Amino acid sequence: MLQSLTIENYALIDKLHITFSGGLSIITGETGAGKSILLGALSLILGQRADTSALKDDTKNCVVEGEFSIDGYGLSTVFEENDIDYAPVVTLRRMIVPGGKSRAFVNDVPVTLNVLKELGERLIDIHSQHQNLILNSSVFQMAVLDAQAGNNERLQQYRKIFSAYKTTCAQWQALQDKAARSKADYDYLQFQYNELQTVQLKPGEQQELEDELAQLTHAEEIKLALAKGCALLQEDENSVDNLLRDAGQSLQRIAAVLPAAAALAERIASCRVELRDVASEIASGNEKIATDANRLAFVESRLNTIYALQQKHRVDSVDALLVLQEQLGNNIYAIENYDRQLAELQAASAQQLAQVKEQAAQLSQHRKEITPSVTQYITGMLRLLGMPHAVFTISITGTESFTGVGNDTVQFLFSANKEIMPQEISRVASGGEISRLMLCLKSLLVKGSGLPTIIFDEIDTGVSGEVADKMGSIIYGLSKNMQVINITHLPQIASKGNAHFVVYKELDAAGATVTRMKLLCADERIMEIAKMLSGQNITQAAIDNAKELLASGENI
Repeated sequence: MLQSLTIENYALIDKLHITFSGGLSIITGETGAGKSILLGALSLILGQRADTSALKDDTKNCVVEGEFSIDGYGLSTVFEENDIDYAPVVTLRRMIVPGGKSRAFVNDVPVTLNVLKELGERLIDIHSQHQNLILNSSVFQMAVLDAQAGNNERLQQYRKIFSAYKTTCAQWQALQDKAARSKADYDYLQFQYNELQTVQLKPGEQQELEDELAQLTHAEEIKLALAKGCALLQEDENSVDNLLRDAGQSLQRIAAVLPAAAALAERIASCRVELRDVASEIASGNEKIATDANRLAFVESRLNTIYALQQKHRVDSVDALLVLQEQLGNNIYAIENYDRQLAELQAASAQQLAQVKEQAAQLSQHRKEITPSVTQYITGMLRLLGMPHAVFTISITGTESFTGVGNDTVQFLFSANKEIMPQEISRVASGGEISRLMLCLKSLLVKGSGLPTIIFDEIDTGVSGEVADKMGSIIYGLSKNMQVINITHLPQIASKGNAHFVVYKELDAAGATVTRMKLLCADERIMEIAKMLSGQNITQAAIDNAKELLASGENI
């Protein structure tokens, strides 16, 4: 439960610290005093988005801190999943800096806003005034029924397979559209692929052909250069080989008188061996060079084909053409296999749809099974609230299409009078009747929610007198099993509280308007309820009436 709430620099609050107890805590105050500000501040530590406009002084940090007793509510797993040390008392803190950024903490450990929100949803349910409007929402009505039917785990399983089914259907549709577009291009892709495949390109082929073309084009020039080189090295009378031979012989003749000459002669002999080998390679190369006009024409034609393909496909190498050929082949293969893939997706979606239908049927069955007890409970509560002829029914209609909650349409139908058939709540219920209906539904929901705390913000709108007294008794009844904080304008409800706080405005030392809140003592409480009964001019009758209300509240 909420043990304390500390607010600094938020809206009209400069600094406020409130300690709460269990049971029913009442909060009252004049319109505009700032009761809604308290809920706004509290929502920050429950994970709602922050706004710098909420800062009272835009040069200082805004800090909201709540201390909660959570022992016995099964929240340890939430702490484990988010790597936070569990403690029976937890502190949630939210800080908004003037720049607009905010930081969240759980027991002084920085956390994301999602973690704060996850914890907040397990700690408090805030029913604000505008939530009466959601009573007409089909989403809310379905949620009420599913909560009572215990459909939470079934819904999670259903949504998992329903999401997979939608994904498969989307994949099928996307592939169907892609197939339709691609098949229109199939002939063109096949033509391009056949054109490349027919040429039978090879990696590195272009460079080889360009080298060969250069040789064929300059064959005569090459042969003359090679023949001359061979002649100069070995074939002419004054060739390098002959000259080296003569030089070696001259050195050998003086080897007897100059020993070093022998070694030099040997080195010359080695040079002759190397030169002869070079000359042999030149001669062999010369024989291989031929002036082949047919081969020249073929090489030129082959290169022209390659250049034309490169220009057509805007690439600059054979390797790039081969990559393109592979891509075209893959695209053609994919197009040829679209029908197979579509059939596989269709089979998968059919299987998933069968599971969706089965799980949706289970959800629907449990909703229908719980409907009688829900209608009986709500009808009984409405009679306690002064509506003896009220009829509340739930219509469950199956549909052909499926949504995230199955294929049911749930509608709450209501009538306050015998003569009027139950209809949609928005058509027949007044503001006071909607308030009473919402309280009945909320009391039903929180019974099995396991929540430590619920906050009602003027759920009693539109009611008064005896009905207000009975609403107060119901709210008090809820507080026997959980902490209830109730913001109200009705003295009949305010008198039921175990503790009573008043919110008021005053001027601070600087002359600025600020919101304050304090816990009332017994005498102050009498005067506050008397003021709620008679206005600012408190009469003795109002005081006596206030005492009677408080006395009756103590005897609930």
